[in-house]
Amino acid sequence: MQTKFIHILITCLIVTSVFSQVNLNDYKYVIVPKKYDFLKEADQYQINSLSKFLFNKYGFQTLMEGEKYPQELIQNRCLALKSDLLKDPGIFRTKLNLTLKDCNDQVIYTSPVGESREKEYKQAYNEATRAAFKHLELLNYKYVPQENTVAVSSLVSRANNEVTEEVQTLKKEQNPEVVEVKPSPEASIVKKSEPKLQAVAATVVATNEIAQISSDILYAQVTENGFQLVDNTPKVVCRISETGVKNVYLVENESAIIYKQNDEWIYEAITKGIKKQKTLNIKF
Repeated sequence: MQTKFIHILITCLIVTSVFSQVNLNDYKYVIVPKKYDFLKEADQYQINSLSKFLFNKYGFQTLMEGEKYPQELIQNRCLALKSDLLKDPGIFRTKLNLTLKDCNDQVIYTSPVGESREKEYKQAYNEATRAAFKHLELLNYKYVPQENTVAVSSLVSRANNEVTEEVQTLKKEQNPEVVEVKPSPEASIVKKSEPKLQAVAATVVATNEIAQISSDILYAQVTENGFQLVDNTPKVVCRISETGVKNVYLVENESAIIYKQNDEWIYEAITKGIKKQKTLNIKF
């Protein structure tokens, strides 16, 4: 049963990553961060709110990071682009570049530099942001649904339902005190009194390094789509993404998952039809 469960999750991983696009018209949503790195506070000088306004102005369906996402985006995160503003160093001018990344963190668009000579920060950032976004107008963006996008959403939805059924059965067998809750649109399973995961933040990974980890402690640090696991070096060992099922994560760039079983975290992968398991010591 567990093998079937693993295969279903790997299917979810494959279908959500295979269809990354290079045409802006293939993406339905843009996600704007709450805070840009060059600013000290969330939405400082209202630059993030301005970004959302400008994306909407040029035809994009825009979401602010952390707000409730549409169901189709929850099922297929590759429908959205992640936006960012990058500041170029400069003494007498404020220079900003707009970048857009796909669901695999690949940069698919970088705008020409937007500049301002204003000395006052709020006015300078506002003017430079508008200048960087102005180039989007020339792209004449208009979302065009792709046939494979519809197929992917349907496949992921079916796979999520199968995952939910499998997990419910496994949980019932392993712990009769688990309370089953009717799946939400995100197909989540909730335990009575299980605490929420907590953590912090940092960088990237080398594939398959987790296979060499033995009893070393791995520390979970929050990322946009889940967590990254770092050792005490600290070095990032891998990144894991949320699946919609509590305590079950996909290992990015690997055909593997990490899930909790009897208070232990299990790393499980399938290579050439052979299932491999490893117990990990993860601190959330």
